[in-house]
Amino acid sequence: MRKRVIVLFLICFVLIACILFKSKTESDIPKIDHIVIVIEENHAKQQIMGNHSAPYINKLMKQGANLTNYHAIEHPSQPNYLDLFSGSNQGVTDDALPKTKFSADNLASELNEKKLTFAGYSEDLPSVGFNGESNKDYARKHNPWANFTNVSKKANQPLEKFPTNFSKLPTVSFIIPNLQNDMHDGTIKQGDLWLKKQIGAYVKWAKTNNSLLIVTWDEDDFSHNNKIPTVFVGPMIKKGQYNENLNHFNLLHTIEDIYGLKHAGTNKSVKTIKNIWK
Repeated sequence: MRKRVIVLFLICFVLIACILFKSKTESDIPKIDHIVIVIEENHAKQQIMGNHSAPYINKLMKQGANLTNYHAIEHPSQPNYLDLFSGSNQGVTDDALPKTKFSADNLASELNEKKLTFAGYSEDLPSVGFNGESNKDYARKHNPWANFTNVSKKANQPLEKFPTNFSKLPTVSFIIPNLQNDMHDGTIKQGDLWLKKQIGAYVKWAKTNNSLLIVTWDEDDFSHNNKIPTVFVGPMIKKGQYNENLNHFNLLHTIEDIYGLKHAGTNKSVKTIKNIWK
């Protein structure tokens, strides 16, 4: 009788421990209503962090999680956008218009499978679903979702379509500034002012609406081992600097985990970003 009691006690202990462990593991990554990701261009962390020409971005770094050891995957721009969106550069190693479209899994297709939503908002995109290579200061090489057959053309939106009622935002959305405002051709100061104007209201709204902003860069300027600025800002974030070695694959993997998605491309085996959450 005594042995049975001991065995039952041990079984109960193990079950409770498993439940608590599962609960803790799940709580490591919060559920988030909306994520907005802004991608800037061609600057190393050292060029932005502490730079007086970028006061708004540095304010965001102090408000959120400043990832001080975050890296792009490669050079030049286009492969990095594809890496972040689909876990692979899809064989693209330059900025030329891909000769064919892709059908591989990607963030948009994975969200769609879960009945969740995605959109990319590109500045100077002339119309919804535009398939051309350029228009004014819009560059197709910075718009990876335009290259996939399993992403609706309706997901390819001009920046003017970005909702002013943020509750109507897709689950995950990207904002792609044009070549003047993403620091590619324009100055750091210009890009910083543009960012404040475009997403300042969203950052304020996100604080009370369980939503998140991520600002990152595609790549550095070939000068600092591809180490780029990246910051997370939202009510679920622990403020501080984090020196964990991370890259675009970790970011994609983490977003996929937040929404219970499968993992696209070669990012299946990378770790989830966990230490930044409250």
